[in-house]
Amino acid sequence: MLTFVLWLLLLVFCWPLALLALVLYPLVWLLLLPFRLLGLAVEGVFELLRGIILLPARVLRGRPAG
Repeated sequence: MLTFVLWLLLLVFCWPLALLALVLYPLVWLLLLPFRLLGLAVEGVFELLRGIILLPARVLRGRPAG
């Protein structure tokens, strides 16, 4: 909501810049999309490595008696 209000203020005070931002935002989002996907893949690999490294500790710890 705050973002929308700020955009409306920009539209009122500097409408050419607001229209330029409105046109360029989807293009910038599309350009950054591959980097987001790469970030998700790298995060998945790190979680897999973390799970592999911590697996012996989890196995040795066993189940708590209770």
